[in-house]
Amino acid sequence: MKDILLNEDFDLLIENGDLVIGESTNQHQQLLLLTKKGDWKENPTVGVGLAGYLKDDADSDLLGAIRTEFEKDGMTVNSIELKNEDFII
Repeated sequence: MKDILLNEDFDLLIENGDLVIGESTNQHQQLLLLTKKGDWKENPTVGVGLAGYLKDDADSDLLGAIRTEFEKDGMTVNSIELKNEDFII
């Protein structure tokens, strides 16, 4: 997926005075994981809210939420699992 890219501080990435466009799938995944429902004004039902799952032991709920949000964003999710605190998607 191509989109406008952001830097590591989630600000617009600008090079030579222009916005940078490139492969954005990882960026979309990061944003979906970090934001919670209600954070996106134009799409208030979007976001996983990963921080809300930190104290929760229900990994299946988290994995289901990730799958749902990624698929709503147009990604194909063949499998998703949590191994040693890393997501394998």
